Amino acid sequence: MKRYHLIWSVSLFFSLLLGGCKKMLDIDSSRTVNEENMWNALEDTRAGLMGIYGLTKAALDDNNAYWLYGEVRSGDFDSPTRQDLKAIIKNDLKANYESLNALSNWRRWFAVVNAANIFMERAPGVREKDMRYTENNLVVDMAQARFLRAYAYFNMVRIWGDVPLILNSHDGNFENKPKEDRLKLYAWIEKEMYDAAQLLPYSYSTGDEQQIGNYYNEASSRWNGALVRKLSVYAILAHLAAWQANYADAASYSQFVMDNYSKGGAYYLSTSFLTDGNGFFFEKRSEQLFSFPYIWAHVEASFTGHIEELTLAAPVVNKTVPDIYMPKEMILKTFNEKKDQRFSIDTLGNPTTEVYFRNFNGKYPIFSKIKCIMGGSSDPTFRIFTSATVLTRLEDITLLRAEALAVLGEKSTAIELLNEIRERRGLKVYSETTNGDLVDAIFLERKRELMGEGQRWYDMIRREKIKHDNPQLAQLIANDGIYWPIAREILAQNKLIEQNAYWK
Repeated sequence: MKRYHLIWSVSLFFSLLLGGCKKMLDIDSSRTVNEENMWNALEDTRAGLMGIYGLTKAALDDNNAYWLYGEVRSGDFDSPTRQDLKAIIKNDLKANYESLNALSNWRRWFAVVNAANIFMERAPGVREKDMRYTENNLVVDMAQARFLRAYAYFNMVRIWGDVPLILNSHDGNFENKPKEDRLKLYAWIEKEMYDAAQLLPYSYSTGDEQQIGNYYNEASSRWNGALVRKLSVYAILAHLAAWQANYADAASYSQFVMDNYSKGGAYYLSTSFLTDGNGFFFEKRSEQLFSFPYIWAHVEASFTGHIEELTLAAPVVNKTVPDIYMPKEMILKTFNEKKDQRFSIDTLGNPTTEVYFRNFNGKYPIFSKIKCIMGGSSDPTFRIFTSATVLTRLEDITLLRAEALAVLGEKSTAIELLNEIRERRGLKVYSETTNGDLVDAIFLERKRELMGEGQRWYDMIRREKIKHDNPQLAQLIANDGIYWPIAREILAQNKLIEQNAYWK
């Protein structure tokens, strides 16, 4: 196993060297292997493809970006001491903090784009040079690269709105291009993802007709939960459609996942498995429809790049104060039903379970739903983490489909899907009298179920576009204030790009 960790590390290194844009990444090229010598053999395509995955993982997790974009900006969490996080919560995104400037810089996402462009340009040539690299292997590899490039753009469009569309590597240098309209980007992203999905298997090295034999000579255990699959793409397509308020397509894409999830080894999670330190978020699993794992045995644990770095403190780990915490008032407002297995209180105000929160009656309740420490340790003296960055799972898609059907007026099926999650978490079935408006109940359940998984900010925006009852958020949406400012370095490098209007 150590050998393949080395391959991953080397591939990431070469992606930074060979796939890094000089202008965007400011990386000095000191290549030890030129591109002609790299793209000759089966091992080179594996390294190149794993490099795209590695760069995507870095783009998501560097500076804890995935959670700062998706969770902290929502305002559900507060920060006791970190002024940069307080600025994000207050939407003061141009505040003079190094972390905010890093979050405003899209260079890591364009590194993914460039690495994918290089792979798609070079990999077909390997097919001609190495007979071991089969046509089927090439087709599946190209589909993964194509999806990961489109996924990079989906993230950028949700974060910055209009961005440049670059589809060629230009030998490692991006030409300066103006921003492309986000509506055109949405259409391009959808087509790229959909076409990729048609070529991807439900699982790897399992006899799937779309991926023949052992993928890169590895058994299925090597790839479960580690690679993009057909269901991964349809799940993200459902999110893409919902983000555009195209709920008919969101219903169709999510239905595909609901009809076929067992083919990919996915299933609904028990509350205990969801929240256990050795459970769902630990390393890689087929139930993670789309994720980027950190594997202890591969020496992939880290102190940073995990939500635990932000949320955990005593008594879970040896840290006095968390970087972010959810105030008691917000916890009680969110978990407002009895017998919720994730969190509820008794008549005396004491928690009946601590799987989502520890130290509830202390000054800072500790959000502890995700707590993968080292190789499954519960020793509070360690602060090195191995949780996977999970981008979607079956419960997410079930509730997203419920959202789509509720908006489309298919109320009875939407309620069935909502109850699928509610009953698994110990709650009674939905009642309009007790639980209020159906759309609100679905979004509240998404907030409870997916807390800490980077979904909340985008859920708030979708809900507001449906309900129109939050004037402050409505103004942000109308004025494109939901997007981030573009970093100063990007504006200085590319004079064809203007700052996003809200942040001028």
